[in-house]
Amino acid sequence: MKLRFPTLVLISLIVGACFRFSKPNFDAKAEEEAIRAVLKSEQIAWNNGDIDSFMEGYWKSDSLQFMSSRGINHGWQETLEGYKTGYPDRAAMGTLSFEILQATPLSSVNFLVMGRYHLTRASGNLDGVFTLIFKKINGKWVAVYDHTC
Repeated sequence: MKLRFPTLVLISLIVGACFRFSKPNFDAKAEEEAIRAVLKSEQIAWNNGDIDSFMEGYWKSDSLQFMSSRGINHGWQETLEGYKTGYPDRAAMGTLSFEILQATPLSSVNFLVMGRYHLTRASGNLDGVFTLIFKKINGKWVAVYDHTC
């Protein structure tokens, strides 16, 4: 009987600690706003004709994954080169706008973002959808995965 009480107390402490540490300890709304700010900065950079600054919203890593109708790019540099090939000048870049449809926290350091893009340009407008996985790395939200079509 004496052994049961300490055992129950120990189990209660362990379960309580696991529950407390398993809950995300972050402000999802604030983190979503930070991600929206990254996307806004990308939009501004694009509309200024600055693909290099646009790419600041992406993870600068060989592990970045980008998939579009033009194919699959692996890594930040390959993604940058794909953008520069697909949009060689300011006229081809046009004016970009995003509509965020949903931003879902997957954990305190990962978000799933779904949205639409619209590109207005003289040679013909483009519309599509995208799915992004954002990860907080070194205190900064960056897209680690992009599927745009």
